[in-house]
Formats: sequence, C-alpha cells, structure tokens
Amino acid sequence: MPTATRPVLAAATRVAALTSLVAACAMPAVAGGVERATALAPQPAASAGVGQVARVPHPAHVVVVVMENHSYGQVIGSPDAPFINSLARSGALLTQSYAVTHPSEPNYLALFSGSTQGLGDDSCPHTYTGANLGSRVLASGRGFVGYSEGLPATGFTGCDAGSYARRHNPWVSFSSVPASANQPLSRWPANHASLPALSFVVPDVVNDMHDGSVATGDRWLAAHLGSYAAWARSHNSLLVLTWDEDNDNAGNHVATLVVGAGVRPGHYGDRVDHYRVLRMLCDLLGVAPMGRAASAAPLTSIWG
Repeated sequence: MPTATRPVLAAATRVAALTSLVAACAMPAVAGGVERATALAPQPAASAGVGQVARVPHPAHVVVVVMENHSYGQVIGSPDAPFINSLARSGALLTQSYAVTHPSEPNYLALFSGSTQGLGDDSCPHTYTGANLGSRVLASGRGFVGYSEGLPATGFTGCDAGSYARRHNPWVSFSSVPASANQPLSRWPANHASLPALSFVVPDVVNDMHDGSVATGDRWLAAHLGSYAAWARSHNSLLVLTWDEDNDNAGNHVATLVVGAGVRPGHYGDRVDHYRVLRMLCDLLGVAPMGRAASAAPLTSIWG
C-alpha cells in the first residue's frame, strides 16, 4: 500500500468507528429485534424548575375512581361540585382529557386494558384473555382490587344487581384477574395503609352521576374518598379521578385529576385520553404498558 494513502484510510476508519458509536447510543435497547418493554425506569419530564427534572414517582398506593357521563364543563367550575373542584385546586387538573369512544363499557376496557376489545356497546357478559393493568400488577407481586358499589358478593359475575352494573366493572371480564380481586365497596378497608398497590373504585349508577346528579356524585366522593385524598398526600399515595365519557355534547372532553404525594398542583394542557392515563398508571406501578397504552407518551409534567 502506498505510504501516502495510509493516513487517509486511518482517518476514514476513525470516522466509521465514531459513526457506529453514535448510532449505537441512539438505538433503543432491543431483545430479539424488539424494543424491550420490561422494567420501567422513572421517566424524566419537562423541567420542574431551575436545575430540577421531574420524574414519575412510585407510590405505595394508587386509587382510581371512575365517574360517568359528564363533560369537563359540567363538573369543573360547577357550584354543584365543591369537593371535586377542591381536588382540582390542590392537585393536577388535566384540562385536555378525552374519552376514546361511546358508550361506557368500551371506555372502561380502554382504561383497564389499552383496548376497547372490539366492543362498541354496553352488552354483557364478555370474557377476555388479554393483558390488563390488574393482571400485570398482580404478576409483579403487588396487590390489585376492584371495589364496586352494590356488588352483591366477592367474585359476582352477573350483569346487574340493583344499581350495580357489570358494564362499569372491566376486571370481572378478564380471566387473568382472580375472582378475589372483584370485591364490593363494603370491603374497602378502614385503614388506608391496608389498601393494595392498585385499587379501582366504581360507584353505582346513581352515585357515579350516570343516573344521579353532579351534586349527588360530588357528595358521594367527599364521603367515600375525602379521607383517602387527604391521607394520600402525606403517605406516598395517589388518587386519580376521571370520567368514562362525556354527555355526548362536548367532543368527549372529560375531567381527569391526580391528587396526592409527588403531584405539582396546577392546570396542565397535556392532551390525554384513557390510553395515556393507563400509560401513566403503568409507569407509576412499574409494569409494562399494554395495548395502545404502550405507544402513548409518558405523562411526566405533573410530577415535581
């Protein structure tokens, strides 16, 4: 090889090596050609202040409450909802939160499993085998319980019982969730520290505002979740309050609030839907997101 060409080839070799190194740093970790979706590290967010970056916390307890059939504008700012609006002032209010469809049942499935499961109505019963938030949390070694007001007995699989409606209870439709996780609200523990890592709470069709008024639902929330909301702030725990859908007159714009430890109070304009709220719940609980939640962006702006 001519001596003059050796420096050129050496330089080219260094450039190629540097290019490969940059590409390797930019690539996501893969296993078998598929991006890993196992253990989730806390996600960085937009700056929470000079020299600070917010990260998704890992609370001891997360309680998710789902209300019914009212739009953002019917609840936020309403004089009939003083308790809900006090939560909005003390927590993170997501001002651009949207349900994914109509009617109720597909929205509950979306929030719980990342998919409407192809359902377009409120029919009952159905059985699904796919991944869901409850089964992922249980598989991680932590606890999950869904508490339904009016459920006649633990593990009940009927479609209706008085003011209880199975269409508002998605966990009962998944074979991967044990019957023991499907409990009446009367089993809610008096000691909040005894709650599992993840709880869903579903009021009956009067108290969730479906058949009852905004004022009825607000009073119910204050009576049943008020003490937990206050306790959560000082006990590394969170309350997430959302609505399944709007009243069909507001583009499915609904209220979603997050209250408790690690939350930066304020109004946030992040565009979210049930899939992105599910992604947030998966990140909080340290489990891999499923369905359309897996492609939803992490929600990190509200933590501080």
